[in-house]
Amino acid sequence: MLLRNIMKKADNQKDELNEEKKLSGFMPVLLAILGNFAVTILKFIAFILSGSGVMFSEAVHSFADTANQSLIMIGLRRSTKKSNDDFDYGFGMERFFWALISACGIFFIGAGVTIASGVRSLFEHHELEIGVFSFVVLGISFVVESITFGAAVRELLKLNPDKKFGKILKNGDPTTIAVFYEDGVALLGIIIALLSIILTKTTGYVFWDAVGSIIIGILLGFVAIVLINKNRQFLLGKSLPEKMEKKIIKIIEADPAIEKVFDFKSKILDINKYIIKCEVEFNSPALIREAFRNGLADEYEMVKESQEEFMKFCVDHTDRVPRLIGKRIDEIERKIQIAFPDIKYIDIEIN
Repeated sequence: MLLRNIMKKADNQKDELNEEKKLSGFMPVLLAILGNFAVTILKFIAFILSGSGVMFSEAVHSFADTANQSLIMIGLRRSTKKSNDDFDYGFGMERFFWALISACGIFFIGAGVTIASGVRSLFEHHELEIGVFSFVVLGISFVVESITFGAAVRELLKLNPDKKFGKILKNGDPTTIAVFYEDGVALLGIIIALLSIILTKTTGYVFWDAVGSIIIGILLGFVAIVLINKNRQFLLGKSLPEKMEKKIIKIIEADPAIEKVFDFKSKILDINKYIIKCEVEFNSPALIREAFRNGLADEYEMVKESQEEFMKFCVDHTDRVPRLIGKRIDEIERKIQIAFPDIKYIDIEIN
């Protein structure tokens, strides 16, 4: 009864943790959508008033971020749908699918349009009317992007305590990481845009405005490639981190009844939600010793003079072995899930 209560409590905690992680990224993405939408309008107004190519690039950049983060939000919400008969393991992959589409949008809309605008500005010289409003817009944009960038950083650190930030960016929630990269590049883009506008205004050469647009486009392209590759890995079924895999194998092989683990495989189903499968070789002597702890002295006295009783004894006790194996596997699976709540499904087979 005590073990059952402990397991029930552990399962409840695991479900709560999984739900929290499933919804991780919601607030940073929502803040990013609202912030980028407001900034997009301001930047387009600044572009219309100034005619600056780099301001147009920044406006396109913010528009692309707004659209892409809206796609991420769609994936985030759809990934929380419950499993059904057609999708036994749920809809966790929706998160990665929509994040991949978002990353492609950054590449084609953000980077493509921005670089094209910058290249065109190199050959099509036109007068710029850069006023105070452009600088005010860039200042407001920097504040807004800093807030959303900070929210993404805090979310990543909160859900990945005691981990190096490099590891978090490698294995963390791709939706929040997308906001981190996009808004991080947005901050850098604002600085580049500010320098480009200052150089253009002080020198009178539109060249600097065009170069700023191209640099911003290249940065967007780089971020897009990073995010496309990250979500591609998740969609292909990224496995557990190697250290985690070794710890799970150690838990399995620590059981006296397990001789060795073979063919260990794992696959991601959702953020921080995995399925693992492996084959094990049982230690038959250890298993039999547990099945017959009393040494069979009483049983021996009962069957030693009757072949019929002996055969009945063999049949009854042989039937106990599969149940004993199944019980032992269940115990091992519970140990794994207590140690690693992210392991949602476990399939241990006999080699």
